[in-house]
Amino acid sequence: MKKFILTLTLALLCVGASARYDVKRIWDTGYSAFPSIEKFKGKYYVTFREGEGHVFDKNGIAAGKIRVLCSSNGRKWESVALLAKEGFDLRDPKLSVTPDGRLMLVIGGSVYEKKELKLRIPHVAFSTDGKNFSAPEPAEFSEDIPYGMEWLWRLTWNGNTGYAVIYGEKFALVKTTDGRHFDTVTELDADGMPNETTLRFTADGRMAMMIRREKDGHGNFGWWGVSEPPYTEWKFKPMGLRLGGPDFLLREDGGVIAGTRSHFIDKKPKTVLLKGNLEGEFEEFCVLPSGGDCSYPGFLTVGNELWVVYYSSHELGRAAIYLTRIPLSDFD
Repeated sequence: MKKFILTLTLALLCVGASARYDVKRIWDTGYSAFPSIEKFKGKYYVTFREGEGHVFDKNGIAAGKIRVLCSSNGRKWESVALLAKEGFDLRDPKLSVTPDGRLMLVIGGSVYEKKELKLRIPHVAFSTDGKNFSAPEPAEFSEDIPYGMEWLWRLTWNGNTGYAVIYGEKFALVKTTDGRHFDTVTELDADGMPNETTLRFTADGRMAMMIRREKDGHGNFGWWGVSEPPYTEWKFKPMGLRLGGPDFLLREDGGVIAGTRSHFIDKKPKTVLLKGNLEGEFEEFCVLPSGGDCSYPGFLTVGNELWVVYYSSHELGRAAIYLTRIPLSDFD
């Protein structure tokens, strides 16, 4: 009962403070979801999947496209690209900046036949100017990684090496130096159908990892872990809450700010922000204005603010993209 009262109070505080937090709907064409945000050459970029539905359109076809928005100030946004590939449902795009200064997209590519998933082939695309992107092309994997049913989740660069987690037939940490070819670092020992995983790096080079899991005997809890280089030894602990489209960032003081979907607020989905630490102890900080089909927050630190992009269907009855600005001092 105490947990419910605390959660409800935080939700009311956040909704009441939404004007101060400058929550804006920045795109609502079709069904727009699964966003990511990045800064590139002095401008801000948001990308997401755009389609008719969560997966299928009215004709039962999965044909999601990848929209890219650009802004010079975070308030006025314009579309600069719409990427598509015949026969593929493109989704879950994640932005990063490569060591050689290109804006990179990691994109999930799914192939369906009569609404049955046949293939999952991760794709990548690149831009040198933030407007003109290369056509999405399949990522290349070392021979030990099964071809055709893997998903490459959010890519994080550390120096000249990018790291990500793949899931599907294999759950493993992979790395790349060119953004196209990925090699296995280590297989990860995680049960309960592990999938969407975000990782970040501490100032001293350790890697932190947050894993979404679908089922176990303890409430489908997400897992948290921290590893020393070369990132081959991991011990995970339950976070005490379910995850959906998780992202997080690490603060210089050792604190962690995370975002995900919660199913425990009035027994309805909401997009929530969390405060935590490197030991994997987390508590709810704020519930963003959201509901229904929602979540997949993406984080960007801009000056003394945290910018959070996410999607929600609470206003329109279909998924739209929102951007929230929160003073980092509020997390102190």
